[in-house]
Formats: sequence, C-alpha cells, structure tokens
Amino acid sequence: MEHSTDYHAFHKQIKPAGLLIAIGIVFGDIGTSPLYTLNALFHEGEIVSQTKALGILSCIIWTLTLQTTLKYILITLQADNHGEGGIFSLYTLIRRYFGKWLIVPAILGGAFLIADGIITPPISVASAIEGLQKFDPHLDTVPIVIAIIIVLFLIQQLGTQQIGRFFGPVMLVWFSFIGIIGVMALSSDWSVLKAINPWYAYELLVNYPEGFWLLGGIFLCTTGAEALYSDMGHVGRNNIRISWIYVKVCLILSYAGQTAWLLGVGKANALSPFYNIIPQGIYIPSVILASMATVIASQALISGCFTLVNEAIRLGVWPRNRVIFPGTIRGQMYIPFFNWFLMCACILMVLHFRESKNMEAAFGLSVTLTMLITTFLMALYLVTRRINLALVGLITTVFLAVECSFLIANLQKLHEGGWIMLVVGAMLSLTMLTWQQGRRMQEKLIAFSPITPIVAQKLSDLSTNYAIRSYATNLIYLTSSSKNDLIETRALDSIFNSPAKRADIYWFIHVNVADEPYTLQYDVKTISPNDAYFINMHIGFRIEPKVDLFFRRIVQDLISTGELVYEQAEEKKYDRRDMGDYRFIVGSSYLSYDNALSFWKNLLIKSYYNLKLIGVQEGANFGLDESNVVYEKYPLVYQPLDEYVIKRMPTAGS
Repeated sequence: MEHSTDYHAFHKQIKPAGLLIAIGIVFGDIGTSPLYTLNALFHEGEIVSQTKALGILSCIIWTLTLQTTLKYILITLQADNHGEGGIFSLYTLIRRYFGKWLIVPAILGGAFLIADGIITPPISVASAIEGLQKFDPHLDTVPIVIAIIIVLFLIQQLGTQQIGRFFGPVMLVWFSFIGIIGVMALSSDWSVLKAINPWYAYELLVNYPEGFWLLGGIFLCTTGAEALYSDMGHVGRNNIRISWIYVKVCLILSYAGQTAWLLGVGKANALSPFYNIIPQGIYIPSVILASMATVIASQALISGCFTLVNEAIRLGVWPRNRVIFPGTIRGQMYIPFFNWFLMCACILMVLHFRESKNMEAAFGLSVTLTMLITTFLMALYLVTRRINLALVGLITTVFLAVECSFLIANLQKLHEGGWIMLVVGAMLSLTMLTWQQGRRMQEKLIAFSPITPIVAQKLSDLSTNYAIRSYATNLIYLTSSSKNDLIETRALDSIFNSPAKRADIYWFIHVNVADEPYTLQYDVKTISPNDAYFINMHIGFRIEPKVDLFFRRIVQDLISTGELVYEQAEEKKYDRRDMGDYRFIVGSSYLSYDNALSFWKNLLIKSYYNLKLIGVQEGANFGLDESNVVYEKYPLVYQPLDEYVIKRMPTAGS
C-alpha cells in the first residue's frame, strides 16, 4: 500500500480497501487467539463450573476493552512518528525530551516483542493443524507444522505483494466465520452474554479458587495488541480503529459461543472448544481456513519483526544486516539473516514443545513485559503532549495494574516453559545493548579534522597534479560526520599519505537516516569548485539506501545546474560517460593488538566485533556496487599498552 506524502491525511482517511487491508494485516495475531485461548484454560476431563466459565468470558471481554480498545486503539495509536508506529517509533518521539537513556527500556521492549514473534507462528499454526486430531487423536502434527513454517519463511525472499492481496479477503471470511459459528453455538444458551457485566470477572478473580492465576491464560486473547501498533504505518490509524469494531464483535461472539458449548456439555475434552462448535459438515474446510488464517497471522508478525529490526538498525542498536525491498509496495522489506534466524528459532520451538497446549506456557510472558514498557513510554509521551498530569497518572495506574496482574499470573509459567522466552528476550536485549555500547566506544575514538582552506587547497592541488597517476575520476568517502566542515582524519590520511590518491573530484558523503519514513533529499557544499564536494543525503528509514544510484543522480543534477564541470583530460577524452568512473572508499575498523583492556571492557569490545560477523559490510548496507568499492581497514586502540618496556641487550665485550 502506498503511503500518502501527507501522513496526517493518510491516517484520517477511511476507505473500504484500507479497512480490508487492516483486517488482513493488523489483526491476524489477535484474530487467531480463539483457537487456543479457552483450550489453555479448560483441561481435558475438567468439569466446567459456571463461575469459572462466565468469569473467564467476562475477563476476556474486559481485557479486549481495556487493553486492546482503550490502551492501543484509542490512546497509543495517537503516538505516531511521521505516520509510523511501534515501540522504537515511540522512543524516537520522546528521546529529545527525556534523554537517550530511554533507549534501554525501548531495547528491552523491542527484544521481548521479537521473542513473542518466535513463539507466535508455532502456536498459531499448531493450534490450527491440531484440528485434524478429531479424526486421528494420535496424529503427529509436528512434521506438518514444521513444513508450513519452512514454506512460510522461504517465500519471504520473494516478497508478499501477490499473496498479500488475499490477506484481507481471507481474514474477512475468517472473522465472519468465527462470529457466525459463535452465534450458532450461542443459540443454545444466550444467557452467557451476561458476562459483559464485569461483576463476573470480579467473582472469578476474588472468590474462585486460584481464579487470579487464570489471568495467565486469559492474557492470550490480547497478545496481538502490541503488534497492531507496529503496523499503523502500513494501513492508517482510522482504518485500524473502524475495522476493530467488526473484529472485536466477531471475537467476542466466538468466545461466547465456545463458553456456551462448555456450559452445555459440562465437561471439556481433548479438542479445543473452538473446533467443538464447528458443524461436522464444514469441519475440513474450517481446518483449512484456520490454517490459512494462522499463516497470515504469522506473516504479519514476521513483517512486523522485519520493521522492528530495520528501526533498530537505524537507531544503531542492531548490527547492520542487509535489508532488501523485494516488492513494489512501499515499505515492504526482507532481512535475510533475520528471516533464517526466525525460521530456525520457530522450528526449535515446535520440536521442543510439540503441541500448542505446551507452547501456551511460553506464550504471552514476553509480550507482557513489552506492554508494560509501552505503558511507561506512553505515559512519558502524554506528558510531552501536555496532557493533564492527574489524567496521565490515572490512565497509567489503570494499565499498570492490569498488566502487572497479567505479569504476576504469567510468572507461574516460568517452570512450564516460560523461562525459554525470557532467555530469548534477554539474549536479544544483550545483543542490542552490546552493539550499542560497542558503537559508542568506537565512535569516541574516531578523530575528525576540519576542512580548512589549506585542506581544500591541498585537495585542489592534488586533483590537478597530473604527474601523479589518476586513481579515479571521482573518489568518494563515506563519512560519519554530519557537519560539512569536518571529515575523519583517516579519510584525509587515505588521500594524502603515500601513495597519494589523485582524483579529478573528491566527494565526502554522509548518509543521514531520517526519522521521517519516506524522505529522500540532499544538500551539498562546495569545498573547492570542480575539485571537492560534501554531500549530506537524508534518507527515510523505510527507503532502501541505494547510495550508489543516488550519488549518480546528484552528480547529474550538479552538472545540469552548472555547479559541476568535468575537465576533459587526455585520458578521459574517449570516455562516453559524462562523469567518468567513480570509486567508493569504505573504512572498516578492527581491534588492534596494542590494547590494554580490563576483562569486562575486553569482553564488550570483542563481543561487538564478533557481532559484526552477522552483519554486512558498509558497501552492501548502503547499496554500493562491489565493482566500485574499495575497503580500507584501520586499527583502533581503545587503551594503549604501556607496561611493556623493551631494553637493548649489552653488546659483547662492553
């Protein structure tokens, strides 16, 4: 879907196509929760009590109302960063008010959301495929689930533009289906709808034995709420809000129908209540539809993880993985390393837990932590918007009370498998923090030199010194300096140190990844006319940084305006290209042996350099053709060695 250049108008508009896309992309995760939520709360052979059944239904209704509707649909969706949502976008909005230390909770929230993305595809697909166990209770669904997951991740590299067109219609059929079969099951006992009264939830939590601890399973009904905030930039705020009305009604009808069935039969069986209310005549098509819905839900979450990692790369808290934009839909992306990482992690989850009922123990705990962090960051955002502090305090207290209750209840899942997701989230958090701290330490060691008139004159003299063999017509240095009067000292050393690199024109390019998702602009400073230029490229974080292509376009712009004129030297007279050849010089640091580091600092820095191995070189990251790139490695000394003193041995006879 194309984003409007005016994101305010984009978020205000409500269109049928937008509503359909919102249903297909945004609500997949939360929309498949009826497959397994009640199955996690009622165990095979359990006698169903009215207090528990109606109390759970009431808790589900009010969880969807407080958490999903009030917190996310009405409040959190207001916090957009130039049209984009998600926890890192929320951090970007408030960091200038409260400082960069907020990156720590943002990293934790993002890491645990990714951890939730690792368990969601396995539990969703497994819960759908297990519907086949009605015909064969001993059917091993593990190979089928793994096969579906492998296919799902294999198609990511092709882009999901074509199959994405079916997401909306399929999910619309899915929500209509679960709503209709819910009504059919409700027809036997409409009285369960009285669970809309929150008194039944209170009775369950306060008076029912171990009722509070059931919140760990009840929370499964809203686990997709955090993901819908991340997808706001794809479909628009108002499209999400309007389509949620229909989605919520269908979800409540589905849960109510399952509750009516449980009360009607009075005893839970091995099959999910969802599959028990499906008429026999449409059972197989229903399993197929459920499987399609879970694949779509998984696809939406995978895309959300790609978006999250891309923003983490932009913020400098994740190694520079290669980001590919496979389709023509603006913003659609594919990150190869992370795709295969997610696939392997999902397969390991399936092999470890095997059945969806076992995965429920690990599901929900990690996303509860993300929701708590979002509440904290959201409170700070509301303060920056000058909302009445008493109101902010009231809203925050309500959400923290609800989410802390869910967290405490979910903690009982630790020994049942929940610890796995905490370990995964902690490892991802540690990776991000290590990368961020390593980058900060490296940046402190980079020396910069001012581009003085003397330096400009030296560049001009070298450019026209034809006694030195030409290195390239255009010699381009990527620089981390955003100031057009500063450049890395190592870049100047690379040019002037013997052997000197003579070029007709020297270019220094800084790539600024802008907070605006789709901006693409540049500004240029002339250091020496026709000899040296400094370019600042401003590229939105949802645009693939094709710096090689953008550079050539900028050169053509400068030629057309007369700001740049290429001299036709003898060696260039046969070159048919207006701008001649060009070569990018990309610097890459390595840890020098001449370091004296403490144990922890040595561990941090070596971990940082090891993490570079899972990333790509700067050339690939910035879209530079390999034929035009030269990599220059340079050592970094964090703490020089000074304890070694080498003495000359006395000569014989002295």
